[in-house]
Amino acid sequence: MTLPPLSSFIHGVHPPLIALLTDFGTRDPYVGIMKGVIAVHCPGAICIDLTHEVAPQNVTQGAYLLRSAYRYFPPYTVFLGVVDPGVGTARRAIAIQTGRGAFVGPDNGLFSLVLAEQESYLAVELRPPDRARLSDTFQGRDLFAPAAADLAGGLPITQLGTPLRDLVQVPPLRIDQPQPNVFEGEVIHIDHFGNVITNLGGFGWNQDRLEGALVGAIDPQHTWVYIGQEKLETIHRTYGESAVGAVLALISSDGQLEIAVNQGSAAEVLKVHLGDRVRLEIR
Repeated sequence: MTLPPLSSFIHGVHPPLIALLTDFGTRDPYVGIMKGVIAVHCPGAICIDLTHEVAPQNVTQGAYLLRSAYRYFPPYTVFLGVVDPGVGTARRAIAIQTGRGAFVGPDNGLFSLVLAEQESYLAVELRPPDRARLSDTFQGRDLFAPAAADLAGGLPITQLGTPLRDLVQVPPLRIDQPQPNVFEGEVIHIDHFGNVITNLGGFGWNQDRLEGALVGAIDPQHTWVYIGQEKLETIHRTYGESAVGAVLALISSDGQLEIAVNQGSAAEVLKVHLGDRVRLEIR
């Protein structure tokens, strides 16, 4: 296989850039330790924190957040993703090179939504270091961070391990269509503001109409959104189109159907959690 075009990985052309996404939180030193390892292996690397607040072990949420973010980075970025409920088991450790960056982490589907948008990629199973230095519980430190640093520093991916073809995929985000013009999905993310992001996506505004792969072109005023006990009878463009404290549906900056409260938390008001179902009806 011919490597995707990643000329920016030529050492010295760009400052090494590593973006980190984990479920580690920031209370413990785990993220800082990985950055320390990166500093040892690739001095001068720029580290950008995407988030460390993925819900613990929630690979699907991590995959969504990574897909939402990667396209806004330069193509020489190395994405270090560690949401790893299978750490220390037989799950594989991988590195992937694409035309939109490289990705390092566990082979558990964390990168599958990104890869679905790529024309081609090259994946390798990481060659483990000396077993004496490989923890069974913190491979972000001992395996993934060094590999990400090596890639950012210019090491060809083929020197990190052996080629792979059959990568693990996250289960498809569940979207049902029980009736014509009725779509049912689920909550995949709740942000810092309490905005509820669903997997009903691919929407964009075209003047006063909404367009999407799921629904085609629709009049947003002829929609009903159901979540929990709430029924919302239109889809808005902005938070400010509703009164302060009102619950509303709108389209997120990433094109997903979102439920929010103007200057409040929809998750708290509606008692919504990850995985809860949402229903979109087009009238």
